[in-house]
Amino acid sequence: MTNSRRIRRNGVIYKFGPVLLSAVSLSACAVMPSTGPSSRAVTRADGAPLASADIKIVDVTDDVARRVIASQHATLFSEALGDGHAAGSVIGRGDVLDIAIWEAPPAALFGSAGGQSLLSASTSSTALARASSLPEQMVNSDGQINIPFAGSVVAAGRTSTQIEREIVGRLAGKAHLPQVIVRVISNASSNVTVVGDVANSARVPVTAKGERLLDVLATVGGVRQPVGKVSIQVTRGPQVASMPLGAIIRDPQQNIRMQPDDVITALYQPYSFTALGATTKNDEIAFEGAGLTLAQALGRVNGLQDARADVKGVFIFRLEDPAALDTTARESAHLTPDGKVPVIYRVNLKDPSTFFVAQSFPIRDKDVVYVSTAPLADIQKFVGVISSTIFPIAALNTIGL
Repeated sequence: MTNSRRIRRNGVIYKFGPVLLSAVSLSACAVMPSTGPSSRAVTRADGAPLASADIKIVDVTDDVARRVIASQHATLFSEALGDGHAAGSVIGRGDVLDIAIWEAPPAALFGSAGGQSLLSASTSSTALARASSLPEQMVNSDGQINIPFAGSVVAAGRTSTQIEREIVGRLAGKAHLPQVIVRVISNASSNVTVVGDVANSARVPVTAKGERLLDVLATVGGVRQPVGKVSIQVTRGPQVASMPLGAIIRDPQQNIRMQPDDVITALYQPYSFTALGATTKNDEIAFEGAGLTLAQALGRVNGLQDARADVKGVFIFRLEDPAALDTTARESAHLTPDGKVPVIYRVNLKDPSTFFVAQSFPIRDKDVVYVSTAPLADIQKFVGVISSTIFPIAALNTIGL
């Protein structure tokens, strides 16, 4: 009886032998999985290797928040892509052209059959100019068109005026004082593709007017979501740039001219962070392109769990731009292959001043916000497991009232 244990509960004495206690201990260990690393375990990760880099632990302060914000230089369309030029005046492959040729009398090269005679009020009835309209021509894959008596003429990459001059030069000495007018009937080469969360995905032609980004979006009926929750991505060849739609509307310089073959993609909430640990809601949380602060992020997961969370152990895991670190940390940092530094930002919410910092500290796309469990919560959980396991079993060994 020396190894047995007695517990009085509600006037009932329970007797536990060593076998029962061992079973309870094993049961408690089996039903108490860890919910994630503790605050101390996360802190010990400082300097640990990750993808050829060293993990940095940084306490979030006002200076740190200011440095992170300063390093968060947004990519502007005006810088990454430039304002461009009115591209609709340049003819490309697949465009359909209407070509009219005038000859001064006596016109002989194209003849009068099928031509249109034009009489000027200042000329006599014998001074007639005849116009001949050629069949509509599509610029072929070689970028050329064919003109009778002029041969193949390069059209792709040229303006209508340049083509007119080329044809006139080819007809010189063959036609009498030829004049040429070239018009674009169908624009197949100077188009912008608009896809994503817009009213109607479409290919929109750009003309000599030089349509801008917001013009093209208005042509397809605009975006289907609130302006503050949409980001616009522009792909131009190998270049890709993205900006919040609200920022484009506020800054006219970002309403750039569109170029042929540009792709405009409207993205609804393309950014997200992941909340784990002792938060009220563990989930991937989408947020709008206008950005999100730490305080807003905690609000979107309904805050921390009062009974479990370690308010000194709120962490933000991020692959950070080296420019966001102080000089000492930046010089000693080893970068990942993509030029980033793995950083764990540590937030102490027990300090009231931290709540002011949290209102400005930015959350970025693919961040992981983790709240560790308080040590006392693990003890309480253990006691709860012991209590719920022992007393139902011990009732079988009741020895008295």
